[in-house]
Amino acid sequence: MLKNVKTVKNSLKFKATPKEGAITVRVGVKKFVVPLEARMLHEDGYLFLSFSALSELFRVDERGLSAMKADEDATEAYAKLNPGRRSRKKKGAASAEVELPAELAKALSGIPAGYRLGFDANGNPRLVKQRQRRKKKA
Repeated sequence: MLKNVKTVKNSLKFKATPKEGAITVRVGVKKFVVPLEARMLHEDGYLFLSFSALSELFRVDERGLSAMKADEDATEAYAKLNPGRRSRKKKGAASAEVELPAELAKALSGIPAGYRLGFDANGNPRLVKQRQRRKKKA
C-alpha cells in the first residue's frame, strides 16, 4: 500500500520522542536554547521533525530567553521587531535634472555618432568606437 507524505507525517507525530532544548539560536555572540519541544525520529537518511503549531515572543537577557506572557505589553518589542515598509524613491529634488555647463555641453556635442569618450593607459582622453550590440535571437 502506497503512503503519501501527509499520512506518514500524521502517523509518526506521536510515535516520535519529544526532546526539550533541541533548538539553539545565536543572538549576537551569545547562544540560547529555545524552550520548545521538538519531536524527532531519524534513521538511514531520513529525519522526521515535528513542532506543535507555535509562535512565541521571547525576551533576551543575560540569563537566557524567557517567553513573554500573553497579557504583557509588547509595544516596544513590536516597534523593534517590525521591519517597516521599504521606502520608495521620491521624485523631486533628489532626481532633478542636472544642468551641464555650456562649454562641457559644447565639447560633448562634438563627439561623432558611433563613438564615445574614453581614456588610454596614460589617462589621456580619446575617442573610442562604440560597441554594436546585436539583438538576441528568439
